Amino acid sequence: MTVPQTMRAVVLTGHGGLDKLEYHEDWPTPTPAAGEVLVQVGACGLNNTDINTRTAWYSKTVTEGINAGGKAGFAAAEAGTGSWGSSSIQFPRIQGADVAGRIAAVGSGVDDGRIGDRVLLDPWLLATGDYLDPSRSMYFGSECDGGYAEYTCIRSENAVCIETPLSDAELATYPCACTTAENLVARSGLRPGETVVIAGASGGVGSAAIQLCRLRGARVIAIAAAAKQSLLTELGAHQVIDRDSDDLEQAIVAAAGGKVDVALDVVGGGMFMPLINALRQGGRYSSSGAIAGPLVEFDLRQLVYKDLQLTGATIVPPGTMRRLVRLIEQGLLKPLLAQTFPLHELGKAQEMFMQKQHVGNIVVET
Repeated sequence: MTVPQTMRAVVLTGHGGLDKLEYHEDWPTPTPAAGEVLVQVGACGLNNTDINTRTAWYSKTVTEGINAGGKAGFAAAEAGTGSWGSSSIQFPRIQGADVAGRIAAVGSGVDDGRIGDRVLLDPWLLATGDYLDPSRSMYFGSECDGGYAEYTCIRSENAVCIETPLSDAELATYPCACTTAENLVARSGLRPGETVVIAGASGGVGSAAIQLCRLRGARVIAIAAAAKQSLLTELGAHQVIDRDSDDLEQAIVAAAGGKVDVALDVVGGGMFMPLINALRQGGRYSSSGAIAGPLVEFDLRQLVYKDLQLTGATIVPPGTMRRLVRLIEQGLLKPLLAQTFPLHELGKAQEMFMQKQHVGNIVVET
């Protein structure tokens, strides 16, 4: 396979608005280092991390939801703490964590027989030993260049072989959404027969969580816009609650026929307390995001006197992506592709992504 010296890529030049995304047709093609592979990108999916990193939303000075400054950036953002691990990002940076493609070349120490393999990339570049150490665990497209380009490099072990009739665009809906959702569900300790409520159920993580909860034998209540009810029911939700319900807590309890065992949340903001209030004694809450806002009011009596368990879910345990690939190959996890865009229209794709009117994932194709 012939690899060109230059490639098309969208490059992030700094923290801020959509104007910080620059399209190039002559960006240097990376060369795989020892232990790495060069992947020819077929498609790369969008996720909230893209917006969070571009705008430096992760910095503690930002208190709004991610979409509030998604187009123009956040004036309050601090570049020095602009990454998910509260560190700085080095620019220019090629973002994009959700890559499907084929191995085009290999670095030293990697079997040449891998060239041509169809792969799905695991975006978590975990440290050996304590994988939960954020100073040594990197995220693809954040601490290193990612997939909004024709070619990208990654550790060989993070390029997971996959055999499936699904298209690259369909495959690119999985990596970030499914690994995040699996970690979110696992951290809650969800058990067969339990009832789980999922906030933000129509997004990439939420729609993946519906499927993963069903595979665990749980009863699923999804919270989303009323217009998305039929799609989420088809995906496996037992019931769908309108996110604009006047009394969301009571709507959850009514749908469940009582208090729920588990709440999964990527929304935060005003969604937080209704979820907490709807939990049973000894219930569990797990969060992997706060797209509606990171600051919430919290009645500690709910935590203390209901014996609740609250967990965060960010760094994904090793081996998670490989297990999910096996589920994809067996047809047990369905792709939910909302729309595709060409690479040079990444800015337009992000605008649509931030509107949150879609179900599933938005993908750019190279």
